[in-house]
Amino acid sequence: MRRTIVRTALPVVGLALLMAACGNSPTASRELAVRTAPEPAAAGDSILDAVQAADTIKCGVRNDLPGFSSTNEAGDHVGFDADFCRVIAAGVLGDSTKVTFVDVDTDARFTALQSGEIDALVRNTTWTASRDGTEGVTFLHPTFYDGQAMMVASDSGYDSIDDMDGAVVCVAGGTTTEGNVATEFERRGLTADVQSFDSVDLLQEAFVAGRCDGWSSDNSQLNALRSAYPDGPDALTIFPDIFSKEPLTPAVVDGDSRWAQAVDWAILATIQAEEYGLTKDNVDDGLTSDDPNVVTFLGGANADGTVLDPGLGLTPDFAYNIVSQVGNYGEIFEANLAPIGIERGVNALWTDGGLQYAPPYR
Repeated sequence: MRRTIVRTALPVVGLALLMAACGNSPTASRELAVRTAPEPAAAGDSILDAVQAADTIKCGVRNDLPGFSSTNEAGDHVGFDADFCRVIAAGVLGDSTKVTFVDVDTDARFTALQSGEIDALVRNTTWTASRDGTEGVTFLHPTFYDGQAMMVASDSGYDSIDDMDGAVVCVAGGTTTEGNVATEFERRGLTADVQSFDSVDLLQEAFVAGRCDGWSSDNSQLNALRSAYPDGPDALTIFPDIFSKEPLTPAVVDGDSRWAQAVDWAILATIQAEEYGLTKDNVDDGLTSDDPNVVTFLGGANADGTVLDPGLGLTPDFAYNIVSQVGNYGEIFEANLAPIGIERGVNALWTDGGLQYAPPYR
């Protein structure tokens, strides 16, 4: 199926600073005991029903953040977030290509969910208490644990934030970034002149012109920006100081638990697959594994011939479809984020000292 790319017509007040490949159709041959999903509730009860009826998921992304979501020369969306749209499509529809990518700007992203312009938002958005309580959306499992950092020119003479008393710090307007900088400088007993910009292009133009002593955003975004900087990545230095918590989290509209659960478990399946050591290359072997947990996870039959149906509205082989077409969490990370210099860090599995942890599938 041809992937459709559309742009939201919702009004945009201003772009936030870079807030926070491709899967294949299922081709693997395997035998599973059950191949059909449970009978859904009456049509229209859930976005899950509507998505399955439409046979595509409208996924809200962006097209300008290298490593996370950008468009290549062919016009296809590529990156970590784009691949998680494919994960959802593979889990819910059985085919990772059944995604309609919708480019949404920062100020329009929650409205796009509420209006039905998109079915899911997978656009490097930070989960906060106020957003959870006031935006009418439900945040799911974080796909990337991030934190705010500071970037300066390598020849700036600054070695840390503590050297930047009185500095001009440039940020995106209308985001949590602006307040975080002010709070961190106050905490350190420093002052800063925080300048906000409505677009990344304007911010970078000001930075290149020397109007900004520092550029602050999420660490992952700074790495993405640095990787594509006109003068090369070595021209910029990102300080190791992380001064906020920024869990980047997919979201769906409030009040639809069936849809939220389906999307959440598609995301979690990538983490569980990595725990089990299941990859795109070996997932077929998992169907005949000696570990009954692996067989159950992939939708195979237990020793007594039964297949687990946890009541999520997904086919029993949804995890198989995700892993075989898109990959496990580690594969998605390595394909998209490692090339721009982002390390696993806190996004490692819990067994490796990180935060990524999936509830038991049973």
